[in-house]
Formats: sequence, structure tokens, C-alpha cells
Amino acid sequence: MDNLTERPKKKKVVAVVGGGLVGALNACFFAKRGFDVHVFETREDIRRAKTVRGRSINLALSHRGRQSLKHVGMEEKIVSQGIPMHARMIHSLNGMQSPIPYGKKGQYILSVDRANLNKELLTEAESYANTKLNFEHKLQDWSTETGMMTFSKPDGSKQEIEADLIVGCDGAFSAVRKQFLRQSRFNYSQTYIPHGYMELTMPPICGEYAMKPNYLHIWPRNTFMMIALPNLDKTFTCTLFMPFEDFEKITTGDEVIGFFHKYFPDAIPLIGADALRRDYFRLPAQAMVSIKCSPYHIGDKCVLMGDAAHAVVPFYGQGMNAGFEDCIVFDEVMDQFKEDLGAVLPEYTRVRVPDDHAIADLAMYNYIEMRSHVNSNWFLFRKRVDNILHFLLPKKIIPLYTMVTFTRTRYHEAVERWHWQDKVINRGLLFGATGAILGGSYLLVKNPPDINKLCITMEKVWNKLTPFGPF
Repeated sequence: MDNLTERPKKKKVVAVVGGGLVGALNACFFAKRGFDVHVFETREDIRRAKTVRGRSINLALSHRGRQSLKHVGMEEKIVSQGIPMHARMIHSLNGMQSPIPYGKKGQYILSVDRANLNKELLTEAESYANTKLNFEHKLQDWSTETGMMTFSKPDGSKQEIEADLIVGCDGAFSAVRKQFLRQSRFNYSQTYIPHGYMELTMPPICGEYAMKPNYLHIWPRNTFMMIALPNLDKTFTCTLFMPFEDFEKITTGDEVIGFFHKYFPDAIPLIGADALRRDYFRLPAQAMVSIKCSPYHIGDKCVLMGDAAHAVVPFYGQGMNAGFEDCIVFDEVMDQFKEDLGAVLPEYTRVRVPDDHAIADLAMYNYIEMRSHVNSNWFLFRKRVDNILHFLLPKKIIPLYTMVTFTRTRYHEAVERWHWQDKVINRGLLFGATGAILGGSYLLVKNPPDINKLCITMEKVWNKLTPFGPF
């Protein structure tokens, strides 16, 4: 048995379970504070793996994630490896493309590669002398009283390790969280949405991007949609989001082409008909789950972060950003309570749970917006109104997307402010429209038009319309 707490070091031992994005970043945060950090990952070291298993949906890095990376000196490096996306590019059925900017001029989100980001964070964590990375260590059980953890290795052997703080960053199907489910008054819910996702690749054309690279391309089709994010190798990763029952209806290559010809005709020559026929059946559509739980801690021994605490569907581009913000929020609470874990953990739960639940709900809402509302004239009109008001009153009116993506306004406060602004703006538009109607009516009463001239005008209009036949 390795009793890590018996070492003469004064600093406490932190065991980070999960070497994914949030786990690797968390290791950097704790190592920077001088803790004795041990990271345990079930998979092999992805930096040495021939193939990387797991999800590959491209990631959108925004302000919250960048601030967290900045705190450990990683922002510039990661940003240099990303591709700026200044706007959504909406692809209509007729092939027309219309940009919808994300924010003000100069504001953008970054398309980043998940695997590369994970590798960079692991390398950074490993650069700290007080950090040790342990791969192919699968958590079997742990004690809420002592912090004793039992891991199994590929050769069948077991290893017991004791830590002062266990940080569960092991994803939506967290092994750490299983112990929470045995606790009284622990709330947990998971919801699978009826839609799945499938990834396709759009190759370069003559060595260049097949579409404009500085956009997040969206093909909204009401009940389903396709998006495309640019990669550094000049490809686009296209992700088709659709109800599972619709995926299952398509069983042959010809049906794939027929489906794309009907709904995404402009994408066929860009992806390639042969590639579509082949890649559509390469892997089945993958499921998406939203997970909420509370509290995030047990005593002063364990805390959950990232997807282990709040898995969200990927439609607000905030899954990774929220997970990264967990790290910096925890770090801020550590400063506030001078690293007293007995005070830090309950305060972290109190502060973070309402925000993570809010972004989980927003991610669900944004799927409806992305696949359907962006086709609505009212939605586009309201976007313009919001942006004009934000320009005129930058401190009073802030669009929801701006608050979520380009600030660190707490998620639940952003939602509350959004509802308030929405009510005020809608009332303003209603009063404005009512005023315009009343004002117009008043002018008509005060200055009635010449009926004879009006009749002549109407007669001319009728004469021009009658050649087109009956209505």
C-alpha cells in the first residue's frame, strides 16, 4: 500500500481522478499551489496512443475557458492552435449563406481540437515536479472517511492509495460519483435527449478550406441540423444532429445521398458522395446526456468537477468552458478560505451548483434555437434589436450569448438578467408598435386622404394585378 499522506511534506495530497481536459487542467491548478498531485486515468496515455478513443466533437473555446487557461499560463499557446470563428454562417436550403455575428466586432470563439488540447494540458501538468501522472489506473472504490482509494491495473493487480482530497473529474459516467449515490440527500438526474450525433469530414479542396474557415457553419432544418467547425489541417468536422429514429430510417448509401440532396444539397460536393456513402455507416449515431447533481462534495474529502458534476449537451459550446471555469472558481474559493478544505468544499457547492444547472438548461434551449429559431425572421429581428440596444446601452442591455460566451457573469445571473431584459424589450416593442398605430390613426383622422385620389390609385393597382389571374 502507498500511504502518500505519511510523507514528510506539509502540503496535502490531492488525487485527481480523470486525466481528460478538466482533470489535466485541475492538476495544473493544484500543482501551482504546491500540493502533492497525483492524476489517475483509466485510459492509456493519449500522447503515446496510436488511436485516441473517446468523443471527438470539436470544441469551442471562449472567455471562461481562456481565463482558466490563462491562470496556469496556457492561454497563448492554446489560442495559437485554435481557429477564430467570428459568426455563425447559416446555410439555407436554397444554398444561400447568411452570417449572424456572435458579438461585437473583434469578439470570436475558437475552434480547438479536443485530443490536441488534452495532450497539451497533460504535458503542462507533468512539467510540475510535484505532479505524477498514472495511466491505466481504474478506480474500483474509495472511502469517504479515510480517502483510501483502490485502483485496478491492466495486469489484474490492485493498488491502494490514500489522499487528503479526491477530485472527481472522470466524466459523465464517473466512478467517483458512485460513492455519492450511496449518500443520503444526494440529488441526481440524467436525461438522454432523443437526438444523436454523427461526425463526417469535409476535406480540403485544392489544399484550401472547402468553405470560409472563420465561421461556425450551421444547416438548420427545424427538427435536425448539421454544423461544421474548421480544423488546422484545412478540413471541417461536420456533425449531424438528428433524432435516432431518423438516423435508423436511412439504411443504404443511395438513401444517404437522397437525404443529403433533399436537406443539405450544397454539402454533397464538399464532403463527397462516395465519402458520404461510406462514412455514414462507419459508426452508429452517438447518444447525448445531460446530468445534474448536488451537492458536489462529501465532507472535506471529495469534490466533483466537469462532466462528473454537470454533463451538458453540446449546443451552447459551454461544456468544456464550464468545466474549466469549475477549476478557477474552486481556486478562488481556496483563496477565500485559505485552503481550509472543510470550508472550501461546501462553499464551492453553494456557489457552483446553481450556475452549472443554469448552463445545462441553456444548452437544451440553444439546441432549439440553433436548429429552428435561426430560420425565424422574428429571431433575426430580435438579434438585431438586442445588438443595437447593447451598442447604445452597453452596461444596461447585454445579449444572453454575450454574457455567457464573452464574460464571466455567473450563468444563473445571466439567465435571470436575460429574462428581465427580454420582458423589458418586448414591452418596449409592444408600446412602440401601439404608439405607431395610434399616432398613424391620429394623423389619418386629422389629415384624411382624398378619397377620389385613393380610388384612382387602387384602380391602377387592380389593373396591374388582374393579368396575373385570380388569387
